[in-house]
Amino acid sequence: MLELNRVDAFYGNSRALQDVSFQVAQGEFMSVLGRNGVGKTTLMRSIVGLMDRCTGSIRLGGQELNGRPAHDRSKSGLGYIPQGRGILPRFTVRENLMLGTFADPESSGAIDERVFKLFPILKDFLNRRGGNLSGGQQQQLAIARALLTRPKVMLLDEPTEGIQPNIVEHIEEVLLTLNRDQGMTIVLVEQNVAFARRASKRFVIMDRGGVAAQGSVNDLTDDLVHRHMAV
Repeated sequence: MLELNRVDAFYGNSRALQDVSFQVAQGEFMSVLGRNGVGKTTLMRSIVGLMDRCTGSIRLGGQELNGRPAHDRSKSGLGYIPQGRGILPRFTVRENLMLGTFADPESSGAIDERVFKLFPILKDFLNRRGGNLSGGQQQQLAIARALLTRPKVMLLDEPTEGIQPNIVEHIEEVLLTLNRDQGMTIVLVEQNVAFARRASKRFVIMDRGGVAAQGSVNDLTDDLVHRHMAV
C-alpha cells in the first residue's frame, strides 16, 4: 500500500532523512519509534509532501507521490494528523470537519455520521470553536477530520501526546477499531512502546534521520528499545 525507497529529505540544504526505505502492506498497522529529534516527524512530512525537497520514491498503491503537491497526495488517499493536531481554532467543529470532506473527490459535502459514532462528543460541540476544545477533544476532531477524507493510509504523529489518560485510551481503541475491524492501513509515530507492541504488526525505529531497525513487532525486543529509545 505504501512504499518508500531510498528517501532523502531536506530542510533547505540540510539533509534531515537519509536513505529511508520500508513498506507498509494494505491493512497493516506500523509504528514508527525513536527518541525525540531523530526524524519521525520529518518522515511523516516527507510522505505527505511538506518538505522543502525530497528525493527517492514514495509510492501509494503503486502510484508515485514524490514531486506531487500535498493537496494532490491527500486526494490520492493519505490522511494526516500532524503533531500539534493542526485544527483551525477560530473555525467551529462543524467547519473543521467540513474541511475534511473537500479532500474526498466522492464527497457529497455532508459529514459522515460514522465519525460521530467514533467520537460522540463532537456532535455535541458542532457549533463550538475548535480553539475552545480541550487538547483531547481537539485530537478527536483532528482524527475525525482526517477520516472524512476517506484515506487509504492514515498517518498519525504522536496523537496521544499531552492528552488526559481517559481520552488516550479512547483514541487507542478507535485506532484498533479502524485497523482491525475496518481494515484501514495505519502508520503511527508513537513513544508508547506498550501500545505499539499491542497494536502493531510491524515497526520501524528511526535514529539520526535513518532507519535503525525494522521488522515484525515480535522482533521489537527490550534491547532494541533500550538502545534506540532510552534517554
